[in-house]
Amino acid sequence: SDLHSLQVVASDGVRAMMESALTARDRVGVQDFVLLENYTSEAAFIENLRKRFKENLIYTYIGSVLVSVNPYKDLEIYTKNHMERYRGVNFYEVSPHIYAVADNAYRSMRTERKDQCILISGESGAGKTEASKKILQYYAVTCPASEHVQTIKDRLLQSNPVLEAFGNAKTLRNDNSSRFGKYMDIQFDFKGAPVGGHIINYLLEKSR
Repeated sequence: SDLHSLQVVASDGVRAMMESALTARDRVGVQDFVLLENYTSEAAFIENLRKRFKENLIYTYIGSVLVSVNPYKDLEIYTKNHMERYRGVNFYEVSPHIYAVADNAYRSMRTERKDQCILISGESGAGKTEASKKILQYYAVTCPASEHVQTIKDRLLQSNPVLEAFGNAKTLRNDNSSRFGKYMDIQFDFKGAPVGGHIINYLLEKSR
């Protein structure tokens, strides 16, 4: 026998599963860019995004960073059932989602006893404001609640329409574009329940 070569003979069932997995990868891409064979290529990066977007998979990881492509339509992936699916689950055990980022930051805050920060950036119309809303909605549903805490949650959620009324404008790319920056600080008690917060606005585009 040839000691310098190794051939793996799989059963028909195993071979079919392997071929199916490879076919699925070719069709929908990979959910983490670090899994790409040519991960330093911009063309491979864009092609992977294109494949996933075509299958309505708008979220993709680059390690712990989440890349989102605005679908400009409702994909029905923000229900309470989706929230429960990501609640308390390891970051990479479920498919990429804004809820996974929110839950990971929350659990890290509680286990490490350190402040956490979620930075949302992108060009106009990318969905930054909506992403921040989804994070707030996730905490509003999944965090411990009492009557007082529920009041805090409601105030945090209802702050968005007020800010948008004064700081948003219609642009060529976005009918409701935020024309200011926003830093939101949410404070939690030792039980993990939100007890307060404040919002700092900056870089308001006064020309509009």
